[in-house]
This record gives sequence, C-alpha cells and structure tokens, in this order.
Amino acid sequence: MSKSLTPKVNFASLLPPYIPAMVQKWVEDDMPSLDVGGLVVGTDRKVAHLWMKSPGVFAGKPFVDEVFRGLNCKVQWEAVAVEGRYVDATDTKILMATVNGEAKALLQGERTALNILSRCSGVATISAEAVKIARDFGWFGHVAGTRKTTPGDFRVVEKYGLLVGGAATHRLDLSQMVMLKDNHIWSAGSITGAVRLAKKAAGFTQKIEVECQSYEEAKEAALAGADIVMLDNFKPAQLKEDAKKLKSEFSHLLIEASGGITSETMHEYLCEEVDVISQGKLTQGYKCVDFSLKIAH
Repeated sequence: MSKSLTPKVNFASLLPPYIPAMVQKWVEDDMPSLDVGGLVVGTDRKVAHLWMKSPGVFAGKPFVDEVFRGLNCKVQWEAVAVEGRYVDATDTKILMATVNGEAKALLQGERTALNILSRCSGVATISAEAVKIARDFGWFGHVAGTRKTTPGDFRVVEKYGLLVGGAATHRLDLSQMVMLKDNHIWSAGSITGAVRLAKKAAGFTQKIEVECQSYEEAKEAALAGADIVMLDNFKPAQLKEDAKKLKSEFSHLLIEASGGITSETMHEYLCEEVDVISQGKLTQGYKCVDFSLKIAH
C-alpha cells in the first residue's frame, strides 16, 4: 500500500510561527461573506473522512491541522498518513484521517484543506521521483527546486513539499543567498563587477551564485569570488566537459546544472563534478494528487 521514500524527518518543525495566521487567512479568503451552505448543514457535530484517491507521496499535514484547528475541528490521522510516504491509491481510495466538528465548520475548511494537500503532495511526489532517478544512477548531489513558485504565502507549502519529497528547496527568496543572473550582469557591466559589488553587501554570511552561459563566464565568476556557478542551458556533453575543467581549477566551487532539465532528461546531466541539478518543473509542472473529504452518513 505504501512505503517511505525519505528518512523520517519532522519537517513541520521548520515552519515559522505565523503559519496558523497564514492558513486562517486562506480560510477567510474562501468565505469573505455569508455562507448559505453552512446554514443548510447547520451546527450538529459530524464526522468526515479524508480520502486519498490517487497515488503519490503524502505531504501537507501540518497545514491541514491548522485549517481545522482554526475552525474548532479535530483531525485524527491514520497510521498511513506519514509525510514522505508513498501511498498507492491507484485501485482503491485510502482513508488518511477522520475529522470531527460542526457540519458547517467541516465544509468551511474542506476546500482549503484539499487544495493544500493536493498541491503539496503533488510537489512531494514529483520531487521524490526526481530524487529516485538520481539515486538509481548512483548520483548523490542535490536535486533542487527553483523560485518558480506560486507568488505569496503559498510558496511555503510548495517549498515544504520539496523537502518532504527529498529534494532541496534552493533559495527561498531574494534575501536568501545572492543569485546573479543575466540581467544583473548586463546591468552591472560584467560578471567580475557584479560579484565584487555583491560581496561588499553580502559579507561572509551569504553565498553568491552566478548564472553562466559558457565555461569562460563560469571561470570569470569563480576568479571573482563566486561560491556557486550555474551552468545554464548547456548541452549535456558540454556541461560535463566544462564542469570537469572547472572542478580541476576550483575544487571549492559548487556547480549547478539548470535550464530545461526534466526528470526525463536529468540522467544525461549527472556526473561527479555537478553538485546540484535544479528543475523549475518541481514547483510549476507537477500533477496534483486527488483527495476528498466526505461527511459520514
């Protein structure tokens, strides 16, 4: 039925203290005025069952807890509902939790909870698949997402899904790590000038990464003091050749491969000299996992 794909880590402990308020804002967004459906079902206490209806890696549990906690409902999770576990709901739906509360409260939280679970589990599933491909090829670097996430607070859910699926988040926002891309370089006039200026502000606490289109650009970045170079949109053979040269010259340099890489093509880029492979698809091209919440009758 299910199996764990990642070590048992309580990633919920990472979440910032504003998560309850953030989640409740999502619930409020879904009910900005009168809830006629809530009038229809009333305030009698009911039991609802949370079902997983398609296969995938389960993720999003702490956010769902907050949805229903704010509505004075209680969630009782089943033993199978372990984050990071692959649940095979291919042929039959799987009971993940029982939720107790007033009928109107259950339905007021229903869609927000399901939207979170389906998307977070979708990210975790595609991430776990990508990591497995890398490990099966004997490569143990970082499979990472990107900043191609949903704008606003929901990116926390998607970054969380990456972690549950065994991938790396990459930087969380503009304030975490310095990424100098083509627009930065063009505006600054050169890679060297951009890196040197960035280092004056970043100091010793932030790494600096430079997006590079050629070996020559990557070497300039390394000489200027970049910690990481991103070899962007390279052909696999060229990437492997240039990564090997760069590592021989700058053994401390981290090398990231990025640009158009998918789980289907990732194996072509795997080599000892590449430390990170990032995929935007992990947070903007994932398939949602299907969940439903049904009141017992």
